[in-house]
Amino acid sequence: MTNKVRKAVFPVGGLGARFLPATKAMPKEMLPVVDKPLIQYAVEEARAAGIEEFIFVTGRGKSSIEDHFDHSVQLDRVLRERGRDQEADELRSWVPEPGQVAYTRQQEPLGLGHAVWCARHLIGDEPFAVLLADDLVQAATPCLSQMTAAYEGTGGMLAAVMEVPESAVSRYGIIDPNGRDGALVDIKGVVEKPRPEKAPSNLAVIGRYILMPEVFEFLGRKERGAGGEIQLTDALAWMIGKVPFHAFLFEGRRFDCGDKVGYLAANYAYAMARDDLRENLLLAIRDIGDGQ
Repeated sequence: MTNKVRKAVFPVGGLGARFLPATKAMPKEMLPVVDKPLIQYAVEEARAAGIEEFIFVTGRGKSSIEDHFDHSVQLDRVLRERGRDQEADELRSWVPEPGQVAYTRQQEPLGLGHAVWCARHLIGDEPFAVLLADDLVQAATPCLSQMTAAYEGTGGMLAAVMEVPESAVSRYGIIDPNGRDGALVDIKGVVEKPRPEKAPSNLAVIGRYILMPEVFEFLGRKERGAGGEIQLTDALAWMIGKVPFHAFLFEGRRFDCGDKVGYLAANYAYAMARDDLRENLLLAIRDIGDGQ
């Protein structure tokens, strides 16, 4: 029997420097893809996977995230007074219930591993998920739902991976595989941002994890890794051999929304998936092309 994954950590303390000036006064996680902020996609994915507690690791200037996942009494009243009850109901439908949301601060930008460590007291002694809002996964079955289904059979830890070109391996944590069974890949090592000639594979870890609380033991040492930061990848490598640990080749398309081109591609893909937008979007793109 495996313990159910009930809690999810959302590291949202980053500065979003690659999207300045848009992110000077707005968290990058609140950047919209079509009409929904990135962080809402991540929370909805977690909820679809059965997550019951949502833990945000924030920083300065992130209060709009807290406001977003709260009820706006004034907005609700105005919508209902104008006969827009369906919109008001929809705004309430994705807000977690009272007591399901917690916030803690990452007071220094010391890396992803440090952000996860900041949530240790809220996690306690149980498995948990980590979702990075920058990584938006468009899939028929949400990525974390795929992973929790696999976790029920494997237990231990899972890290979502995807194949990347050799030229891109230096931007990711790369796994050293030790055999594959369907979507599951046994892991014998993880390397953070290796040079292409030293990469053990082209399987890159993306921002979806199911972790065991034992990772906090390593993260608590606060050892600096690549880039002088406390790397979650180093904690994953330390966990190999201590608990079952698999990479998971998810089904779906991942967009790197921490990158401007990836963000624009996500907007296009999600708009094209909507019947109410597709036709007019194609006409607008055609007009832009004709004008160049």
